[in-house]
Amino acid sequence: MSLAANFARLARIMLNLSGKHVLLGVTGSIAAYKAAELVRRLREHGASVRVVMTQAATAFVGPLTFQALSGEPVRQRLLDADAEAAMGHIDLARWADVVVVAPASADFLARLAQGRADDLLAALCLATRAPLVVAPAMNQQMWAASATQDNAALLRRRGVHVLGPGVGEQACGEVGPGRMVEPGDIIEGIGELFATGSLAGRTVLVTAGATREALDPVRFLSNHSSGKMGTQVAIAAAEAGAHVVLIAGPTDQPVPPGIERIDVTSAQEMLEAVLAHVVSSDIFVAAAAVADYRPRHPHDAKIKKSESILTLELEPCPDILATVSRSLQRPFCVGFAAETDALETHARDKLRRKGLDMIAANWVGPAAAATNGTFGSDTNALQIFWPGGQAELPSGSKSRLARQLVALIAQRYRTVRPAGAGSARVVNMASRAGAPSENDEAGA
Repeated sequence: MSLAANFARLARIMLNLSGKHVLLGVTGSIAAYKAAELVRRLREHGASVRVVMTQAATAFVGPLTFQALSGEPVRQRLLDADAEAAMGHIDLARWADVVVVAPASADFLARLAQGRADDLLAALCLATRAPLVVAPAMNQQMWAASATQDNAALLRRRGVHVLGPGVGEQACGEVGPGRMVEPGDIIEGIGELFATGSLAGRTVLVTAGATREALDPVRFLSNHSSGKMGTQVAIAAAEAGAHVVLIAGPTDQPVPPGIERIDVTSAQEMLEAVLAHVVSSDIFVAAAAVADYRPRHPHDAKIKKSESILTLELEPCPDILATVSRSLQRPFCVGFAAETDALETHARDKLRRKGLDMIAANWVGPAAAATNGTFGSDTNALQIFWPGGQAELPSGSKSRLARQLVALIAQRYRTVRPAGAGSARVVNMASRAGAPSENDEAGA
């Protein structure tokens, strides 16, 4: 492989793993020492890692090793009074974007095939909706045994991804299939799970984060949006094969290589950046929490405190999504709606009023307590609406929700813009740029 091709491969893997939650299960095998290298490599690629060890695994590598490498406590017991008071195994299962068992012993494969839940790792494998990956490691004769082969075949039929085993010399001195594949191969295999290719060849424009509307040189109006959801949508679209341009308000959310990022501050700056890039975009996802109003007359100097009441005159900010959606030719438009009440009613109204192709709605404020969808959190839940249909994405990590949302967007895009029909482009938008109306807001 050429140097350029290898660099592109590494960049793609890093993109696919950036921000992902990887739950690593370690079972009783001499190959457990390789799992330590796997943790280190996963974190280098931008993933967050939590480790669960079986009792047998601790005989090969100490939990402190994995705690030091992952930066997270290592869980070992299902019946842990402190952790299970909050249903710890369910929490871990929900946290994971992918569950990887490496090494996976013959005993663990058998228990997984039987649907056992007699230890923490087996229980969370049953409780998770995330993809499950196993990297077998055992003596070559144990791997060749009919029982093990039947178990592996059954797991594959159930959708479990089996990586390996590799062939070579084993700790017992025998040679044959049974070695755990190398950490780099596991990382590449995990990365491929997130690369759907459903938006290959398309350009996706995403907005994320809040905007800031200046009161004076040191103060501004804004909101609590962290930009996490929009950033994860951009990453998910890139995983799906799209060229992605992310226009971000002030946010500390990092993006991996391969995503073009443009930083802006105000709603006007975001509008101008969108208009400059939307002409070449196939899909526009407006996940930013754009301000609805801005001070009509920002002060050139700092406003000094006094005892008198200060009155601010506000004017509407331009509605970026409506400006794009109302053009004669436009991309596939997806809005967001953050609501404190009557979520479906308000979301469907925005969908109709702004002529959108799709809208993703989520609760904020006290109503979001059930899904932990508060601003800045790592989890959320979404209700998706489009003309003639809807879908519900239950509470989960924002990275998982973003991938599910992008999958729906790709599906709807292919329905609305079938292959060969050509992609609509936004034209003659400058005259519409000042049109104000209520802005859609992202979910956090």
